[in-house]
Amino acid sequence: MDDFNSQHPLNEDPDKKEEQEKTSGGIQPQISPIAAAFIGLIGGFILYQVVGGVITLLIFGMNIDSAPVNGVRLMTMAGQILFMLLPALLFSKWFYVDISSVIRTRIPSWKEFALFGIGIIILTPLLQYFITVQTYLIDIWAANSQFINSIKSALDSLNDLVEKTYGNLLAAKNLFEALLVITVVAVVPAVCEETMFRGFIQKSFELRIKPVWAALITAVFFGIYHFNPYGMIPLIILGFYFGFAAYMSNSILIPMSLHFTNNFIAIMVYFLIGNEDLINSTPDSNVDLNSAVLMIVLLSIMMIGLIITIRKFYSKQIIT
Repeated sequence: MDDFNSQHPLNEDPDKKEEQEKTSGGIQPQISPIAAAFIGLIGGFILYQVVGGVITLLIFGMNIDSAPVNGVRLMTMAGQILFMLLPALLFSKWFYVDISSVIRTRIPSWKEFALFGIGIIILTPLLQYFITVQTYLIDIWAANSQFINSIKSALDSLNDLVEKTYGNLLAAKNLFEALLVITVVAVVPAVCEETMFRGFIQKSFELRIKPVWAALITAVFFGIYHFNPYGMIPLIILGFYFGFAAYMSNSILIPMSLHFTNNFIAIMVYFLIGNEDLINSTPDSNVDLNSAVLMIVLLSIMMIGLIITIRKFYSKQIIT
């Protein structure tokens, strides 16, 4: 599939589209959109991961485990707002002038929210089954190759650190902490990450390359940014679906709602049943592999059917 939808009103030649937007008072690139996208990627990484990490160490010291958990939560939230959301808005203004067109501030209908929301319901178990099969295969490869086993050991160490970090963030002792967890883990990332990735970065890529590739490239970097070795492919798939939603709906609110819903459901299930699988990217591999593969196939068929339905829905719409 070369593109999301050949009949979609926004699906047109990027160069022609840019010229039309220049003359119509829309997006006005001040530099190459590809350069702008990579400035967002590199700048966002340096600001959020490097500068934010240094500030965190300066405030809490080298032993983060002993730091007040609510302080770490507030620091995480502040880092996303200051080093991801704010740069995305500033880059959009500096490089394109019209922030609303770049970030896609269109308000969608409830039908659009519902259509894309079904995708999260399908993707959540699909990706969990995928991780199960992935774990099974990695264990087999590691058992038969010393080289693969050494790589797996390194990834296991990184994965343990990621799981421990998320476990600390999710643990809540009272209602206030529960609300803070929802804010830090679901609300703020949905707003900040989507504004940067599906807003500024993906839109920049779309001005020069086909939307399907713009969404895929953005999704790959989205997965890498999370430093979750065993969850990277599921994160890329989720990011690609968010990108598909952003492009088809021409609204950042759709991927924001999907991102929030995905994280919120995980938090709620964790609060209710304390399911460690929600933060564990390497679940027990002693499962029925045939059943897992069958479920992946069935859920994938359902997902393809939903995507076709969404494309047909928008082929009849005029997105303004």
